[in-house]
Amino acid sequence: MTHTPGELTQNLNVSYEFFPPKTDEMEERLWESIRRLEVMGPRFVSVTYGAGGSTRDRTHRTVRRIVEETQLKPAAHLTCVSATREEVDEVIREYWDAGVRHIVALRGDPPQGLGEAYMPHPGGYANATELTAGIKAIADFEVSVGCYPEVHPESTGLDHDLDVLKAKVDAGASRAITQFFFEPETFLRYRDAVAKAGLSVTLVPGIMLQPNFVGLKRMAGLCGANIPAHLDQLYAGLEDDAKTRELITANVAAKLCERLAAEGVKDFHFYTLNRAELSLSTCHLLGVKPVETLAA
Repeated sequence: MTHTPGELTQNLNVSYEFFPPKTDEMEERLWESIRRLEVMGPRFVSVTYGAGGSTRDRTHRTVRRIVEETQLKPAAHLTCVSATREEVDEVIREYWDAGVRHIVALRGDPPQGLGEAYMPHPGGYANATELTAGIKAIADFEVSVGCYPEVHPESTGLDHDLDVLKAKVDAGASRAITQFFFEPETFLRYRDAVAKAGLSVTLVPGIMLQPNFVGLKRMAGLCGANIPAHLDQLYAGLEDDAKTRELITANVAAKLCERLAAEGVKDFHFYTLNRAELSLSTCHLLGVKPVETLAA
């Protein structure tokens, strides 16, 4: 059966992820992206932490500004890295007082960077499960967590990953956002495994919008995401052709989302890399239009 672009994606929920700026120029680009994507009426927008919590203060400032200056609902990333429980709890309370009602609870990457051994802070939360329970003990936040359809790089296998996800859900998480992936079957197999395990949680596929294929392969290697051979072929010879890479990236992402939508998936989380154009192009290809009340 043939579907029109908007037929499969009616009532689709999108969300966007940003990272906090490091320079004035990057901040200007971030806020241009936020303003351009605001009209899409996303369910929420998330703001990340850098490795080892290195952007903690910038993350907090960005989230507060989103609350104060936009109609968007921010989801603040929060990690366990390099902080005591008391310090993390203080941030949680500050977010609640600022009007934030959604936190993405993550263990976080080692301060030395991905690939290094993770050591919990001796006075801090040990992992995302403990952090989720701590958040819910302070206030009735909506809590999202991460999950890995191709298994966490430090995991012993899928069964262990599912046990970890169950612990997060039992601690109060209601949504799990996946690490990025490129084949619909990867997500669908994982969704089946989660259902078979009896877990009641909203699974949201994370869709990467990275047109720099060299950078994408590096990221995929660190997090254990498989890049299918056909993507290598698509990007081959385009090292100096950024515009064509962007067109390919939007089309690849839209096709992935369309195939998942055909399997009943209605929620998508886009890793924007602070680039509004790719998110807008992908949504347009999917038939997702701006919210009229914001666009007017």
